[in-house]
Amino acid sequence: MTVLELLGIKHPIIQAPMAGVTTPEFVAASAEAGVLGSIGAGYLSAEQTRDVIRQVKMRTDRPIAVNLFVPETVEVGETGLQEAYEALRPIGEKLGMASWEIPMSKSEFDAQIQVLLEEGVAIASFTFGLPDDAAVRKLKEGGLVLIGTATTVEEAILAERAGMDAVVAQGKEAGGHRGSFDGELQFIPLDELLPEVVEAVQIPVIAAGGIGNKGQMDRALRQGAQAVQIGTALLAAEESGAHLLYKEAVLNAEEGSTVLTKAFTGKTARGIRNEFIERMEDAVIAPYPYQNDLTKAIRAEAAKQGKPEWMSLWAGESVETSTDGTVREIIERFL
Repeated sequence: MTVLELLGIKHPIIQAPMAGVTTPEFVAASAEAGVLGSIGAGYLSAEQTRDVIRQVKMRTDRPIAVNLFVPETVEVGETGLQEAYEALRPIGEKLGMASWEIPMSKSEFDAQIQVLLEEGVAIASFTFGLPDDAAVRKLKEGGLVLIGTATTVEEAILAERAGMDAVVAQGKEAGGHRGSFDGELQFIPLDELLPEVVEAVQIPVIAAGGIGNKGQMDRALRQGAQAVQIGTALLAAEESGAHLLYKEAVLNAEEGSTVLTKAFTGKTARGIRNEFIERMEDAVIAPYPYQNDLTKAIRAEAAKQGKPEWMSLWAGESVETSTDGTVREIIERFL
């Protein structure tokens, strides 16, 4: 079975599940354009996930995916958290925040799985790991297609063994968080990773990372990918939930403007270099998800005040190729 048949889509493109950007309008517009619309539910509660799914379904009857962050067990002491908070204080002060509340997030992964089953979602994708055997069995019994994320050949093989129906091969060029979950963090270019993953697994492979135009998509398909996943290319779309200043940064970005950083969330991610990243280069950073909780209020206030220098501007290496327009217009440029 091809990826098109497996996912019920017309074109070999998946809209990347960018948490915080994938509004119901954006996901539905992607689905209506003939590609796989994906809800980035990594930071949502179970009930928020349910609400977004229902809102998308009011706008389209085509298959959609919901992406979940597989929870990790990370310990951090009070001292480490306090040091990371103090490192952020000078940035907070620049925004008029002498101090700020830090509500600690809690994963509702298991409850989200139940929501996907109850709401009749067709496809589930996973980042930062793989669901356990019980969750995989439950989802498959519910008829869901499962997609894993891999940044190495070894992770792709683990995804296949875990029962994933397809796997996203995420090259180092990808914007946003690395989907790594096994062994040391590696940064393998897509051109190198993709053929090796295609060779190593029997399940369909989806290419991701720096795919910003038709030429790059066609290259990935020639290398054995059955579809591509694009995120940065769609960030500035009219339906995208990205902040206006974020969209402007994407459209004005130059070649070589992205870097890898842990500054915002404690997990390595690629974004457009700005003052926040530069200031935090040698600072104490709490592990994910604690750093994400610590910086959440800062990022929100920066957006409110119109100061992109303190916002997280996730983007892939090909950000300079991004264009504006509706989702459908941007997708058509890939076709």
